[in-house]
Amino acid sequence: MKAVLLAAGMSSRLRPLTDDRPKCLLTVAGQPILKRAVDALRGAGLDELVVVTGYLEDRIQDALGAWYPDLRVTYRRNADYAATQNGASLLCARAVVEGEPFVMLDGDIVFDPEVLEAVVRSPHADCLALRPADDLGDEEVKVVLDAAEPTRVRRIHVSLPPADAAGESIGIEKFSAATSAVLFATIEQRIGEHGPRYEYYEKAFDQLCQDGRLALHAVDVGAHYCAEIDTAADLAEVERALQARAR
Repeated sequence: MKAVLLAAGMSSRLRPLTDDRPKCLLTVAGQPILKRAVDALRGAGLDELVVVTGYLEDRIQDALGAWYPDLRVTYRRNADYAATQNGASLLCARAVVEGEPFVMLDGDIVFDPEVLEAVVRSPHADCLALRPADDLGDEEVKVVLDAAEPTRVRRIHVSLPPADAAGESIGIEKFSAATSAVLFATIEQRIGEHGPRYEYYEKAFDQLCQDGRLALHAVDVGAHYCAEIDTAADLAEVERALQARAR
């Protein structure tokens, strides 16, 4: 199974740290975020990688080439990375994975390998990693589960009421071959209707879950560490957490 890793963005909220490197190459607790992710992918048996790049893409290619000279990597570039969101970036991988099962992850998350393994090993063909939480704010992508089928995702959107959410989607998903074709078609349709500037892939997930074309299930990964890095404060907090766990 292939893995799609999205690493196109400029990460302006992390400047000046990202002036000379993409966010995924920032180091946390002595190791680059990207290397942590790829090590986890390889450990879970995913040895073919599709990386969607954009900002300072040569730095990512150089790093992966140096760390993993034998890894099969396909690069797809989001040329409009400065003016689009992750929906457009995911669509860039269409020619490589459409019609195939694949695992997808954002390039700015730090997580225990067990998080990825839980998603890959899930019996559900279409699933996402869910961090259960009751303290969600404005930025977390909230997940509402179906009362009649407790693991099935009914809604997924950043603007959902926190009180209705079981937790947050952390940016790791697995899709079946059948779903991948429907997903890319939906993203393309939404971008055609709304434009790419504010089109996040979660909006396509939400639409497909609501109209019943996607039976997406939540995999509870609350027993393991996972965090998204958007700001310098996030980076510092993840550094503290990982250093504390290493003691």
